Parts: sequence; C-alpha cells; structure tokens
Amino acid sequence: MGLYEELQERGLIAQVTDEKEIRELINNGKATFYIGFDPTADSLHIGHFMALCLMKRLQMGGNKPIALVGGGTGMVGDPTGRTDLRQMLTKEMIEHNCECFKAQMSRFIDFSDGKALMVNNADWLLDLNYVELLRDVGTHFTVNRMLAAECYKQRWEKGLSFLEFNYMIMQSYDFYKLYQDYGCNMQFGGDDQWSNMLGGTELIRRKLGKDAYAMTITLLLTSEGKKMGKTAKGAVWLDPEKTSPYEFYQYWRNTGDADVIKCLKMLTFLPLEEIAELEKLEGAELNRAKEILAFETTKMVHGEEEAVKAQNAAKALFAGGASSENVPTVTLSDDDFTDGALNILDLLVKAGLAPSKSEARRNVQQGGVSVDGEKVSDPAAAVSADDIRAKDGVMVRRGKKAYRKVIIG
Repeated sequence: MGLYEELQERGLIAQVTDEKEIRELINNGKATFYIGFDPTADSLHIGHFMALCLMKRLQMGGNKPIALVGGGTGMVGDPTGRTDLRQMLTKEMIEHNCECFKAQMSRFIDFSDGKALMVNNADWLLDLNYVELLRDVGTHFTVNRMLAAECYKQRWEKGLSFLEFNYMIMQSYDFYKLYQDYGCNMQFGGDDQWSNMLGGTELIRRKLGKDAYAMTITLLLTSEGKKMGKTAKGAVWLDPEKTSPYEFYQYWRNTGDADVIKCLKMLTFLPLEEIAELEKLEGAELNRAKEILAFETTKMVHGEEEAVKAQNAAKALFAGGASSENVPTVTLSDDDFTDGALNILDLLVKAGLAPSKSEARRNVQQGGVSVDGEKVSDPAAAVSADDIRAKDGVMVRRGKKAYRKVIIG
C-alpha cells in the first residue's frame, strides 16, 4: 500500500480537495506541505501530537515538511473552538514560544540540510500595508461566505471581534506566500480548519490562475487529536517540565478501551499488521495494548530511556512498590504548612492530584486517597511536616494510578 493509502487506513484523513493529485504527490514524495502552529504557550501539547506524527510519516516518505509558526497570526488569535477572545501575547512572548516549539519539533522532524523548514509568518504579516492587503487579498473573500464558516458561527452570539474576523484572511495569505516563496503545494490541518484552508487554496488559484494548483487535506484533529489534548487537570504538554514522562506515560496507559486501537493507528509507527493483532484482544488483555501505546508515545516524545523509566515506575506502583524514584516529585516549603501541618485536601491540590479542594474532598470521601499506602477517609486529616522530613518524603495516591512523591525543600 502507498503512503496515502496508509494514512487512510490509520484513520488520519477526513477531507481532501483533489484526491487523485494529492495521492500521487504524497506516494511519490513530491509534496511540499505545511502545518501551522500558533505559539500561544511555550510548549506544544498532545493536541499537536498527531500533526507532528503526520509530518514525520510524510517526511519519511520523501515529502518536505514546513512547520509554520504563527508569530503573526498569534498576534491576532484563532477564534476556532473559542467562546471568548484569546489572551493577547507580546512580541517577545511569541518569539520565545517559537524557539521552544522548534526544539520540541526536532524530535519528530529532521530540519538538517533543508529537509524541512520552520517558517514564521511574522516575517510577512507584520509588515503588510493594510490598504494594500484589503485591495490585493480582501477582494477575494466575501463576508457572506466567511460568516458561514463554523469557526465564526460559534462566536457569533457572544460577539466576534473584527480582529479575529481577519484570521481567515491571514491564514489564507500564509498559504499564498508559502506557495510563492517555498513551492508549498499542500496544506494540512484539523477538520475545524477546513474553511480557512479552502480560503488559502482558492486565493492561490484566483490570484495566480489555473496553472497554480494548491491542494488541501484535513485530519481528524477535532474529534480525535484535540480531544486527546485535554484532561481534567488541563493540557498534557510535551515539555517534561510541565508534564513529566511518567505522567505522559500514564495518560496514554489510561486510554479508554474504545480508543486504544484508534490511538495506536494514529499515533504510533507500529505496522498495521501488528496493530491488527492487538485489535483482537478483549477485556483485561487490552491492557497490553495500552502499555504498548503508552511506551511508544512516550518514547517518541521523551526518548527510549525515559519511556523505560516510566514503564518500570508504573509497573512498580501497580505491584505496590510505591517508592519508585521515577514517580513525579512535588517539593513543598515550610510556608505551605500551618503550625507544621497540612490538610489532606490542600495537599492533594498542591501535589497536582486534584484541581480543587471540593474535588479533593470527593476523592477522600470515596476512599480513593492514601498516604504511604494508608487510606485517608477523613477530609479533616492532616499530614505533618515532621513526618514528611523524617521519611524523606511521602507517597500520595489518588485513585488507582495517580501518584506524587511529596518532599519538603
């Protein structure tokens, strides 16, 4: 099977504009494609993970990736999926985030010798003349069609700023510039980006005529990839300082039964034949597939050594060996204690095991919390600083698989 057919088999392709031409380019390693990343934080998260895996797959097939960081569009903010205006970032914050992105992307993409490019749309967007942009680009967009886009309809009732309304034009202009300057003939994005992507394809064809033939393709990022990017406690980051390799491993180890095979297809490079064998597993045997998923994804992001550590830590904890050195450690200070003690609810929140005291209280009352293997059932219980120091740290557990080692610095 060709690479394009494999992408289909793995459930990655949702929509395309020109399937015959796209298949030929991808299968013959002739696609120069881009995926955009708005630098709204100093780390990528697993909502971006699928896109990075896709870029790696395509590059392995001889195609050329362009990672477009939105230093310009990041000054505006994508309204897609938002119910309110995004936080406005300074130019310095955006530049810092872009540098962080490249370091993380390099685990997936080979940027050496021009095999891939990282481009910042601030290089052309920030210097645009407003009137010139309106005349040269704006004339190719109708307000009626823009308002029909799902990303705008979601914001219509609460209010859509004129700033955000320009996002589609800016993203479309990105593809036009990449086509002209880098020979970029294809763009990828989540299916929530379809309207924006079509805008770029149509802009190229209208401005440059029928000889210009740009193409679009979308992935199942809204229903799958972006869903993967959130947990009850917030985003799962690719930066080990924000989400430890152990936590990253545990996130995938806890994948639901209905999603594990789907994730193996989309997010690992295991042969489809091997995944087909794992698909035959049922009941408790599915845990083996989940362990493979957790190991393979952690290895890609953090390296094999960290993946092995995370796997060993998870197995040790499951077997009752709660002193594993690879469990995430939380360091408290004396200021966190009142009269030398800390309430169990505050401890759970400070350790990152509960998002709020009310949630922590429910965990305790339901019997899901223990300290050094002893169940805590009283929400008024407290842990003393002296005990933590004497034991050189205590192991706090919430549920079956969420652990933190708590020490005092």
